[in-house]
Amino acid sequence: KCQNEKSKLFVPKNIKPGHFDNFKTIFAIFPNFFFKFWKVLNLTSKLPLHLTNIHYYLPHLREHENSLYPNVVIGQGRTGVSLVMGIPTVKRGKQNYLLGTLNSLFYEMSAEQKNDCVVVIFVAEVNAEYVNSIAESVRTSFPNEVQSGVIEVISPLASYYPDLSNLKETFGDSKERVRWRTKQNLDYSFLMLYAQPKGTFYLQLEDDIVAKPQYIQKIKNFALEQPSDEWMILEFSQLGFIGKLFRTKDLPLIVEFFLMFYKDKPIDWLLDHLLWVKVCSPEKDPKHCEGQKAYLRIRSKPSLFQHVGIHSSLAGKIQNLKDKDFGKNMLHKAHVNPPAKVTTSLRIFQHYTLEKAYEGMDCFWAFSPVAGDYILFTFLQPLKVEGYLFRSGNMEHPGDKLFNTTVEVWPAAVSKDNYQTTKDGYLKIGTFDNGIAEGIISPSVGKIQAIRLSIHSDSPVWALLSEVSIWEAY
Repeated sequence: KCQNEKSKLFVPKNIKPGHFDNFKTIFAIFPNFFFKFWKVLNLTSKLPLHLTNIHYYLPHLREHENSLYPNVVIGQGRTGVSLVMGIPTVKRGKQNYLLGTLNSLFYEMSAEQKNDCVVVIFVAEVNAEYVNSIAESVRTSFPNEVQSGVIEVISPLASYYPDLSNLKETFGDSKERVRWRTKQNLDYSFLMLYAQPKGTFYLQLEDDIVAKPQYIQKIKNFALEQPSDEWMILEFSQLGFIGKLFRTKDLPLIVEFFLMFYKDKPIDWLLDHLLWVKVCSPEKDPKHCEGQKAYLRIRSKPSLFQHVGIHSSLAGKIQNLKDKDFGKNMLHKAHVNPPAKVTTSLRIFQHYTLEKAYEGMDCFWAFSPVAGDYILFTFLQPLKVEGYLFRSGNMEHPGDKLFNTTVEVWPAAVSKDNYQTTKDGYLKIGTFDNGIAEGIISPSVGKIQAIRLSIHSDSPVWALLSEVSIWEAY
């Protein structure tokens, strides 16, 4: 009978050999099949052990047995990583910050780090059209990360949510705010349970943040530096529920606590109460309690994540929350470049000139490029150039990248290499990929008089160069 059920399965095109080595991966992708499988074998429990208590807190799920399993819109079923990053996102009335957040997270992330993490985007909406539109924007903006399995996009079934229309108003919050925070608690819980079997550590993020450079290495180092394994939470931001790191083995307990009281208080309050329950004695004073909680909840400074969103997911709410411990991000990286005259057809914004970027004093920032625009570095004398690095976008403006842009050189003599040649005699030696162009120049090109960045299509965003590095061959 199970064999017959297989014929009814829809197998996503991105499923590859090896994805079914992990039982939980199959379970997440084909929940309906496994519910039928259980019924055939007359098993008494249809849920993994750590999910069985959920029916006590969400009794409506007894009538919707598959509602704890997500609709996986994008995903390669990646498991066994060190770090799982969870990003819940909902439809906002005025602005969506998600793509900027993803740009910031992947900015300067190494290939090795990408192979050892997974970013789970939980679109906490039940409107299929909206969910698919978010997935498509992610797929278009991050094709390599989607294809490799670094990014997953999931959404819940409508039946996951209980009736939220008759919640008790508490703490002076309006009915709409109570509903918002209650649903948010359910969203966090769903995301955590999905992420739990995928890796060793789980990092809770939001969809409107920026991250500092090398944040993954800094998180890893801080976790390894802890003298004891008693900790439950490592904090990398002082704001709300941003930048909180958990061991995935602790998530079932944490989620169960959240679901016990999901109607009563916001998520960050519940997290603090959980620590109180674990280590605080009612016979001791508050100061002693805070000292005990400090063993479980350890803060890293300076903060690695900054909140940038202004328009809240709660309609009409404006939030100018800023982490004072985040500090000022380095928005450009300086290099010593060979003497050159720099020119551009782009319209420069304020004082962010190309000269300052080339000299490592600031970034270069210009209004939206159009096809035919260029950035030109002309050396004072022909040079043998070994390689180059051009990075567009920065931590505060990660989306202001150069798209459909090639790197071209003007050889001082006829080149013996087989590079493609432009109509005006430049050799095309590279291109921008996800905002970055870097490469080694073949010695056979000989000495170079100039390097040009040529833009081949109109851009919907401004252009920002945060790093310019050209190094000579000696």
